[in-house]
Amino acid sequence: MAEKLHFSLVSPERELFSGQVDQVDAPGAEGDFGVLANHAPFMTTLREGRVVVHDGANRRAFDVRGGFADVTPDGLTILAESATEAAV
Repeated sequence: MAEKLHFSLVSPERELFSGQVDQVDAPGAEGDFGVLANHAPFMTTLREGRVVVHDGANRRAFDVRGGFADVTPDGLTILAESATEAAV
């Protein structure tokens, strides 16, 4: 079984998602990026776009407007200026 990535998506109002997933795709200011377990650490700003969370055959999507993404050895945290769940 593949190793999982801990992902947390937080907006000023509340935490929209927290859990173990396979992959997260996000809209970085310099281009879209994907994060898997054990990704090299980095931090970037986000542009307006869609964050897609992959867990096996399941997907969830969130529309974000601005914020930051922080990849650490513990996982990925997105602090979004605004975020809402969207249909996949």
